[in-house]
Amino acid sequence: MEYVLALDVGTTSVKAVVLGGDGTERASAAREYQLETPAPDHVELDPEVYWSAACAAATAAMKQSGVGASQVGSIGVTSQGETLIAVDAAGKPLRKAMVWLDNRAVEQSAAIARRFGEDEVYRLTGQQEICPTWTAAKLLWIRDRQPQCFRQIHKVLLVADYVLYRLTGRFVSDRGMAVSTLYLDLRSGQWWPEMLDFIGLSPAQLPRLVDAARFREPILPAAAAELGLSDRAVVTAAPMDQIAASIGAGNLAPGIVTEATGAALAICATVSRPVYSDTRAVPLFMHSLDRQYALLPWHPTAGMSLRWLRDTCCAGSDYDELTRQAAAVPIGAAGLLFLPHLSGSGCPDLDVAAKAAFWGLTLAHSRGHLVRAVMEAVACLTARNVELLTSMGVSVDELRCLGGAARSRLWCQIKADLLNLPVRRMRHTESASMGVALLSLLARGVYASAQEAARQMIRTADLLSPDPQGVEAYRGVYRRYCRLDQASRPLFREI
Repeated sequence: MEYVLALDVGTTSVKAVVLGGDGTERASAAREYQLETPAPDHVELDPEVYWSAACAAATAAMKQSGVGASQVGSIGVTSQGETLIAVDAAGKPLRKAMVWLDNRAVEQSAAIARRFGEDEVYRLTGQQEICPTWTAAKLLWIRDRQPQCFRQIHKVLLVADYVLYRLTGRFVSDRGMAVSTLYLDLRSGQWWPEMLDFIGLSPAQLPRLVDAARFREPILPAAAAELGLSDRAVVTAAPMDQIAASIGAGNLAPGIVTEATGAALAICATVSRPVYSDTRAVPLFMHSLDRQYALLPWHPTAGMSLRWLRDTCCAGSDYDELTRQAAAVPIGAAGLLFLPHLSGSGCPDLDVAAKAAFWGLTLAHSRGHLVRAVMEAVACLTARNVELLTSMGVSVDELRCLGGAARSRLWCQIKADLLNLPVRRMRHTESASMGVALLSLLARGVYASAQEAARQMIRTADLLSPDPQGVEAYRGVYRRYCRLDQASRPLFREI
């Protein structure tokens, strides 16, 4: 049996999962960390925390798995995108990591917009807006506010790049990880020279770009000892976490669309060529498999809306209890609608001014109506983005549901009825780790193709078909949701 240790370095925790070559999960462990917010819009973390948390999670997972160190042939790494780690010539961080949530670089993102324009940036990088989140804007902030630090930069890394460096001593980055830096040209798959010139960087200050399916490097003996692995293991790369999760769900070719309702909503559609929205409504990423691409509509608060409702209005209830209450309520929640914009809205209508709202409340509504309205709102949001994808010529034959919400059969059935599409739930809950493991085994030559690996490793739990009565009933709900959402936009901006 071939085993892989998959690391998923997230925003607030690292997950380590030990998986067999047949996709069997042997054990998983996580280690959390607390982000630092020293000033408004400043979000930072000591890069050493990422590494120490990864080591702790990996050793815990290995201990629980019962798998011997010599049985793990490789370790693969994915992470969040955009977070900036600058290191010196010795590989030591020059300052704390600027986490992707950090939004201090407002002036710098505006300067990028003036120099290049949003249309040009979208065409070259696939990112539909220019904002402080992107790594390029953060680099400009360091250049402007911390010039001494900027002059000392030897390499600019993302979180996965930093962990790969600690594992191998090599500065590398997967192309599917680097797209949202705003300085990767996704058409050529190389660094964008004009953007680097504007920032004041040279290509030599960036990691070597690699393709996950073909990259592997020996692990450093010291790193192997820290993680409880054999020094004969190799290290492999992966794209950003959302792309890795889509690969781990078998989203390898056009037709299958994955939808992850975690804290946020992330939808992924694989396309064989760059596909752009006329209104810049959808970001475009590299897929990491055979130079395919991925359209990634997103929304900042989806599952987080249900968590907010649970924490503020439903003290003492867990998600299973809330789902049971929602299941007792008929389709449409007795006319109650919810707008899930608790932190602005993402695709298909980018609007930082958008707000969340319950509309149509009466004395007849109960907690179950509130929960059902939230579930239906996220399904409506998913439907709007799937409609956008189909209008761009993307084929959507099946929806595969990932994330915490996929555990709710009711929520998945709502999506199947509202979208009038078959919905598959995945048997494994850690799809990003499954994607990392699949790519790791592919890079090691255990499997000849991603399709072969998927057939052996990926299992679905069940298929939910649209119910004709539900499809008919949700037509009116969806129409009213869209009308309320659009009619509310002017009021949000006024507020």
